[in-house]
Amino acid sequence: MVAFLEEMPAASTEYSEALTRRLVERITIFDEKIVVELKSGLQMEVEE
Repeated sequence: MVAFLEEMPAASTEYSEALTRRLVERITIFDEKIVVELKSGLQMEVEE
């Protein structure tokens, strides 16, 4: 993962499918919110 990130530009402004697949474990969609879980265990919630 470190080698992959070192190859990326310092400030990426474009979507990267490869980076997304390496970082995101799962995305769960509920009626009232979306939960994004990263492979590191960090979870982010987005509520409407």
